[in-house]
Amino acid sequence: MSILRIIFAIILPPLGVFLTVGIRGAFWLNILLTLLGFVPGIVHAIWIIAKNDK
Repeated sequence: MSILRIIFAIILPPLGVFLTVGIRGAFWLNILLTLLGFVPGIVHAIWIIAKNDK
């Protein structure tokens, strides 16, 4: 599942974060970062997925 979430994080960063933490602050922050610049959204999504990987 982690590989699939990372692929989603590269294609659509908020989706990768949503699959990891749901609708929480990190999800909304990722939407903001993705709107401001796609690369910061990807970096944040991968960081969230790696941090919460079980």
